[in-house]
Amino acid sequence: MSLSVRPQRRVLVTKINRSQSFAGVNSSADRPFRNLSPFTPTVSRKTGSRVSRMFSMSHKSPPPKVPQPNRLDEVYEALKKGLTAYLEVHQLELEKLSTQIRESKRNSRLSLTPSPLLFQQVKSIERFLRRLEFHASKIDELYEAYCIQRRLRDGAHNMVKAYSTGSPGSREARESLAEASKGYKEYTENMCLLENDLESQLGEFHIRMKGLAGFARLCAGDQYEIFMKYGRQRWKLRGRIEVNSKQVWDSEEMVFLPLITEFLSIKV
Repeated sequence: MSLSVRPQRRVLVTKINRSQSFAGVNSSADRPFRNLSPFTPTVSRKTGSRVSRMFSMSHKSPPPKVPQPNRLDEVYEALKKGLTAYLEVHQLELEKLSTQIRESKRNSRLSLTPSPLLFQQVKSIERFLRRLEFHASKIDELYEAYCIQRRLRDGAHNMVKAYSTGSPGSREARESLAEASKGYKEYTENMCLLENDLESQLGEFHIRMKGLAGFARLCAGDQYEIFMKYGRQRWKLRGRIEVNSKQVWDSEEMVFLPLITEFLSIKV
């Protein structure tokens, strides 16, 4: 079974739906279904285990050789939408706290002074809002530079096409064609570098394994192996079903670095 999902900034919950014809790795074909209790949440051997990370992967992947402007447009729109919603939530919280402080000051004649904790919360939210606004402006700056390079690349491509279809007999025509080809290559490289810079602003991609659920019964003793592929990043985890229907997995959470041109593939 294979699934593909697009990367997002928020923490994701991974659930695998199994078809009725799918059996466990170690279950025999003639094993009857057992009368077990419904699905129970995942139980790990080690509580408080640290999140697995792709330490072998550098934070910045090598720039792609071919730019993907359509895909970058989709990622940019989704990222801006998420950041805008996040800003609105914290701005509403800031307004709520500011209203509480004003009401407390209005009632100061009743010896109801504002709590120092309110002022600390306001300052903390204001600092976080400034960080979000700076992050959003950085993304806008990179995207605007990318759009400029894309327009220049399109213009250079049209010039190369025009000089190639014409008669390149004159020396001036050959020089113009070489100059246009050089510009097209330069703009292409700039777009790839900007894609890589924007990719480094996407944060982290968290995946948490909660367990297997589906139409088929999960029999005690069954063992499963799940393999996730995200670009050059990999995550393989193994689990089994215990007698009390609890699921035990060797790892529960993974942190991937978001990629613009890749999709997540999940196989059970």
